[in-house]
Amino acid sequence: MGESVSNDDVDLSVSNIVLTVGNSMMADDGAGPLLAKMMKDNPIADWSVLEGGSMPEDCLHLIRKAMPKRVILVDAADIGEEAGEVRVIDPETIVDMYVVSTHSLPLNFLIDELKTFVPEVIFIGIQPAIVAFSFPLTEMVQQGVEQIYRQLPTWQGSGGFEHC
Repeated sequence: MGESVSNDDVDLSVSNIVLTVGNSMMADDGAGPLLAKMMKDNPIADWSVLEGGSMPEDCLHLIRKAMPKRVILVDAADIGEEAGEVRVIDPETIVDMYVVSTHSLPLNFLIDELKTFVPEVIFIGIQPAIVAFSFPLTEMVQQGVEQIYRQLPTWQGSGGFEHC
């Protein structure tokens, strides 16, 4: 099983924050936690990561304190693509989509709140193959996470990902 990443030592002086969502004990729903671990193990200049787990709204106070220029929210989401595909999900379509993780607050509410104080908020979805207890993360989703990680140092606009 994936290990959890602590938000205790997060650098809040950066311009960019990745907020990951998901549960590493639920196969591909662990995409977000994997990205958080990658970013903690191999930090990227001017980026911090907050692991939101299944309650990403609990990180709002830290993001509000940081006042970043950009927040990228990353979660497994059923976007109707091949497993591991990465897409920018437009806020208008979130309501109509089935986001894989179980969240205490729908992500569109979280995004709307972030937009009240963060100039740029982007939701990135990774198509899961399996979301079931005690299954490992699939190779396709791991590759999708690695693709996002590689894009972060030079991120512009949608990071080179298509919209859905």
